[in-house]
Amino acid sequence: MFFKQPGASLEQTHIFVLAHILRRPIIVYGVKYYKSFRGETLGYTRFQGVYLPLLWEQSFCWKSPIALGYTRGHFSALVAMENDGYGNRGAGANLNTDDDVTITFLPLVDSERKLLHIHFLSAQEIGNEEQQEKLLREWLDCCVTEGGVLVAMQKSSRRRNHPLVTQMVEKWLDRYRQIRPCTSLSDGEEDEDDDDE
Repeated sequence: MFFKQPGASLEQTHIFVLAHILRRPIIVYGVKYYKSFRGETLGYTRFQGVYLPLLWEQSFCWKSPIALGYTRGHFSALVAMENDGYGNRGAGANLNTDDDVTITFLPLVDSERKLLHIHFLSAQEIGNEEQQEKLLREWLDCCVTEGGVLVAMQKSSRRRNHPLVTQMVEKWLDRYRQIRPCTSLSDGEEDEDDDDE
C-alpha cells in the first residue's frame, strides 16, 4: 500500500475517498501529461475529471462541488474571486441570487468540449455520454450556458466575519504593526568586518 511509503504520490483513489469523507463531488482540472524538469513528457496524469461520492445515498450529499487544480505534481484549491463592485462578468458572476449566496459556474467539459471523465463508475454506470451527463445532473446542480457548455453550479455563502474573529485579527495585526524594524548594517560597516578577517 502506498500510504505506508513516505513520499508516495497521490492517486485517483485518494480523491475518491476525499469526496466520500466530505460527501461532496470533487472536480479536478489539470494538465494531461506530467513532465520532467527538462520538459520531457513522462506520462499521463489521469487526475482530471469528476469524483462523485457514489457510495453514499444522494440525499446525504451536497450537490455543490469542490474544485481542485492539478499541475506539476501538486493540487491547489480553486476558489472564485470576490467581485464586489465590478458587476456581473463571466464565470463566477453572482446572477439573480440572494446577496448571501455566490454562484460559480464550473465547466464539466475539457478544452475540447468533451465531457469530463467520471472516475470510479461501475460497469452499469459507465454507459454513453448521454447517460454520464444524466448521472452528473443527478449528483450536481447543473445548467447549460448560452454557449452550450454544461456547467456545475458551486454555491457558497458570503463570508461574514464574527465580531470576535475580527477583533482577534485586529489585535494580531496591531502586534505586528508595533514591531520595530531591525536596524540594518550599512555597506561601510559590512566592509569593515570583512577587512578585519
